Amino acid sequence: MEIPSTMRASVLRGVRNLAVEERDVPVPGPEEVLIRVAAAAVSGADVQLYATGRLRGTPLRGPLVLGRTAAGHIAAVGEGVPADRIGELVALEPLRICRHCPQCRQGRYNLCQTATFLGTPGCDGVFAEYVTHPADFAHPVPNGVPVPAAVVSEPTAIALAALHKADIGAGSKVLVAGAGPIGLITVAVAKALGAVEVAISDLSGERLQRAQAMGATDTFNMARAGIVIPSAHFDAFIECSGSAAAIRRGFPGVRPAGHVVLVGRGADEVALPITLMQNRELAVHGSFRYANTFPIAIAMIAADRVPTEGLIGDRFTLEQLDSALDPTRAATGMKAYLEIGDMSA
Repeated sequence: MEIPSTMRASVLRGVRNLAVEERDVPVPGPEEVLIRVAAAAVSGADVQLYATGRLRGTPLRGPLVLGRTAAGHIAAVGEGVPADRIGELVALEPLRICRHCPQCRQGRYNLCQTATFLGTPGCDGVFAEYVTHPADFAHPVPNGVPVPAAVVSEPTAIALAALHKADIGAGSKVLVAGAGPIGLITVAVAKALGAVEVAISDLSGERLQRAQAMGATDTFNMARAGIVIPSAHFDAFIECSGSAAAIRRGFPGVRPAGHVVLVGRGADEVALPITLMQNRELAVHGSFRYANTFPIAIAMIAADRVPTEGLIGDRFTLEQLDSALDPTRAATGMKAYLEIGDMSA
């Protein structure tokens, strides 16, 4: 495919200060590929950086291209990458890692000591027409998978990583807190893994309705008085909201020897029911991004085991990114979606 010399990129210059700039198309280095971005989705980190100029305490260090969740076609390859990969539709695993530290060597590369994440301060993201990326983190997407579905590989990988920590499989009973995009996809993936019950709690009736469409078997609207989560009923509690209140409410619902997985980002410190945790011997896990789950996520999407259309909200162009990043859109539980390039699979 013909590669131009320049491209459009949406650049965050400061709080709520975006501009589409003309930039040089990057050149792939050794073991890298150049990707013509087809589509991308807005994440909570993008919204936080846009609205506040900071991400979990880290400020912008200068102009930044936002975006971490994308799919596109390989346009060129660097040294060491087979030329027959050109033209592939790929989903981007948005990490750059050292590959040499103890965590990388033991397969926990999400905990790499020097990892950078696309679209975070110091590392440009995917809201541009072209990006370069390590070839092995540009995962091939099978023929027939639509580009919008490929974009949802990243949140699906997050859900898989969390559910694997909780040993979710056939016959499991799962409680999820938070019906935002990650909570919704966690419901769908838990069902795909064989869970027979997947309940979810949230404060929004609209978002809980979306959760039912994603496969939730029960919903708890915590905005209503008198809602009680069954005690010691679930094999696992997957916390996707980051709410201190939601975290505390979920623990009593977990059976003895069950699992609690903390996915959502919010309160830095939360009072936990230590006696209950001890008496039930609950296993509590932190969950940070993902490692080794991206290919599985893509395979599940390709097999139609995850209803990705339930996550895709309004569609925008690069020039409309201000509207896509409007924090009020988070209330829907769906991801704003950017159409950037060729949408054919």
